[in-house]
Amino acid sequence: MTAHVMILVENLSVPFDRRVWQEALALAGAGYRVTVICPRGIGRDRDSEVTVDGVRILRYPLRPATGGPAGYLREYPVALAWTLRLALRVRREGPVDVVQCCNPPDLLFFIALVLRVGGARFVFDHHDLVPELVASRFGHSAVLRAGTLILERMTFAAADAVISTNESYRLVAIRRGKLDPSRVAVVRSAPDLSRFQRLAPDPDLRRGKRYLLAYLGVMGPQDGVDYALRALAHLRWGLGREDVHAVFMGAGDAHDDLVALRDRLGLSDIAEFPGRVSDETVRRCLSTADVCLAPDPRNELNDVSTMNKIVEYMAMARPLVSFDLTEARVSAGPAAVYVRPNDEEAFASAVGELLDDPALRERMGRIGRERVENSLSWECSRHTLVDFYAGMLGRSSRWAPLIGRTRR
Repeated sequence: MTAHVMILVENLSVPFDRRVWQEALALAGAGYRVTVICPRGIGRDRDSEVTVDGVRILRYPLRPATGGPAGYLREYPVALAWTLRLALRVRREGPVDVVQCCNPPDLLFFIALVLRVGGARFVFDHHDLVPELVASRFGHSAVLRAGTLILERMTFAAADAVISTNESYRLVAIRRGKLDPSRVAVVRSAPDLSRFQRLAPDPDLRRGKRYLLAYLGVMGPQDGVDYALRALAHLRWGLGREDVHAVFMGAGDAHDDLVALRDRLGLSDIAEFPGRVSDETVRRCLSTADVCLAPDPRNELNDVSTMNKIVEYMAMARPLVSFDLTEARVSAGPAAVYVRPNDEEAFASAVGELLDDPALRERMGRIGRERVENSLSWECSRHTLVDFYAGMLGRSSRWAPLIGRTRR
């Protein structure tokens, strides 16, 4: 009988959530029946039920939180109620063998515990360190820290096995989550190289300037786009460079504030904010960019998190500048120039020096692409994920320690 995997995600809609969608397709391609439950998207992913490439997707209406923590206290109960309702509907239709819960938030384990009554195993797909994420967004509050750590610990305790996005997260699961190392696998978020193929450069994107800088990613308070803008201001007003144009692709709850900051810094004529853009636009822009930007500041979250944009820049053979973060170095190696954490002037200087050295840019880009092809592509992660699930369900010897200990 075909095993049924249910994937629960609250943070983004699917297929827009690239990691979740890649995982769903990988499992469906390996012969599993896959159901995804997620919120509806904004301007996309609007159907309540749809089957795409063999994956069934059920979506519910959800108004994303705005403002401070109170907004999330309104959002999460609604999301949990809808998720439970849809999960029980799916289980009434037939058995669920594995429920995979993707954070944030660290609350979906409640749904997994309900489904466990029917025999489902619980895999925690650990996307974010929620205690550190909350601190990066709302400041250091003892109450919030304690509450998020309790929920994280409960999630780890309930999980039969954990999928971590990198080795730093795996260590958190082992040390802070008290999990046996044999129950924690690393499945990196990684680009599908079939999507990241270079196009011919488009000189029009430079808007008459000699060089193009590019940023691709989320624009939240913790993502450092404000650092990139202040670095760009120093590049222009401090270092006197008028030969640079910059494109910041992406969206998030800090987007409007960042546009206002751009205008205050006198950068409105050289810094574009087109919002979320198509894959075609991403490929065209990254194929044209001379240097890509990874301005995530060092904090407890960013230092140990893998930034998708870094590996995506590398997949497009683009050199990048990054603050010196532990996992940034693990991903990029010599494909990046690293500067003192949170030092915007050093960031600007590194960008300028890289722009003036085309041979170094070409060499770094080639190294980055090779690193992705050899070990950081989704194809590598896909094999790990499929083998991990085979072990969960007793079909592989590699994850044999999981067999027999995943039902309690």
